Amino acid sequence: MRLILRYLVRGLVVVIPAAITVWVLYQVFTFIDRLVVFPYPGVGFAATLLGVILIGFLASNFLTRKLFEWTEKLFVRAPIAKIIYSAIKDLIEAFVGEKRRFDRPVIVTLEDSGMKLLGFETRDDVSFLGLPDHVAVYLPQSYNFAGNVFLVPATRVSPVEVDPTKAMTFIVSGGVSGGDARHQ
Repeated sequence: MRLILRYLVRGLVVVIPAAITVWVLYQVFTFIDRLVVFPYPGVGFAATLLGVILIGFLASNFLTRKLFEWTEKLFVRAPIAKIIYSAIKDLIEAFVGEKRRFDRPVIVTLEDSGMKLLGFETRDDVSFLGLPDHVAVYLPQSYNFAGNVFLVPATRVSPVEVDPTKAMTFIVSGGVSGGDARHQ
């Protein structure tokens, strides 16, 4: 019975992540496919993908870049749209844009306990908040799409020589993934 239980647990470890990944990808694929209705499955997804690539090309092109800059100015000037547009744009650019923000992994040392927190320095100057000797450090939460921004004295922050993707994987997985996953 113990052997069967062990096989069941191993099977779950293999099946559950694969099944959830396939399900999420299927949901995204069918959602996008339903936005652009074509009689054949996948054509809407392909058309959307090609459209996004074309927009990326046009936004990078010298002649059409001004049109996209003008459109962005409209979003940034509208009171409510500015908040939504700016927040989403900054978030996307933080991960995949030219202005990546999660590319400086750091260790924050807590004052008396000696505990250390792993995060990302997102801003090295927060003097506009009246804290000239502080930096902004983002601490993602494990198994969550959330986190907190802490304003930390710069003297308590040390850069970490690690690939930012590995650091993010390590944090988000609760220390289980990223780097050497063996138990010590």
